Amino acid sequence: MRTDLGVTVCGDREFRWGERTFIMGVLNLTPDSFSGDGLGSDIVAALAQARRLVAEGADILDVGGESTRPESSPLSADEELSRVIPVIEKLAGEITVPISIDTYKPEVARLALEAGARMINDVWGLRRDPMLAPLAAEWGVPLVIVANQREITYEDIIPEVIASLRRSIDLALDAGVARENIIIDPGIGFGKTLEGNLELIRRLGELKVLGRPILLGTSRKSMIGLVLNLPPEQRLEGTAATIALGIAGGADMVRVHDVLQMGRVSRMTDAIIRGKWT
Repeated sequence: MRTDLGVTVCGDREFRWGERTFIMGVLNLTPDSFSGDGLGSDIVAALAQARRLVAEGADILDVGGESTRPESSPLSADEELSRVIPVIEKLAGEITVPISIDTYKPEVARLALEAGARMINDVWGLRRDPMLAPLAAEWGVPLVIVANQREITYEDIIPEVIASLRRSIDLALDAGVARENIIIDPGIGFGKTLEGNLELIRRLGELKVLGRPILLGTSRKSMIGLVLNLPPEQRLEGTAATIALGIAGGADMVRVHDVLQMGRVSRMTDAIIRGKWT
């Protein structure tokens, strides 16, 4: 039986885990996004897309300035800040949903929080810089920790992802992050094989042992392209399948590019799995 995950407060919103699946909309401020939706330095386009995602039903927006593609070059903090801060400042003053900053750099996260962000999404799960944890504790904001297998050789994906997330949870707790502010992400695509990614979704429910809400990010990812032999812009149906099965397996929040369509998939799946549809 699912342990009570409590309530996570993010800005002026409450995520009451288990009531429904929450939708995180993706706002990529990169020129080289793997998904083909990178906006680069086009602030006008970024603001328009953010408004559209909120209108389509996003519960939170995840703003990122550095590509997570395996072959992408690391971005300097200054360049990342130049992409994300102007957009966060403008959005924080006008949209009604909280903003998450997708970064592993404490200096970027701090300035993003000062600009109005209210969640930190660390795709390295505190492995690159554990100082993100005391920053999240200082600000009292939720922290997403991702199981990232890049630069790691793994043999048995499920126990190793669980062990990785448990280490990250302990780091966060030791730094003073409140347990209810920790969200876990299995890290679909981050250093995992196609078989490993598929197994993670198939056995997602095993991550419930960690007692924290699960964020699932499969939208348009390469595993869908490998299975269906399709480019990112044609992976809508494949994404929908992963979202539905992920929710059935225990996902509490899904990170998606296509908010309108995946919101519908989530509501229908919630009606079946949770018995709720309003």
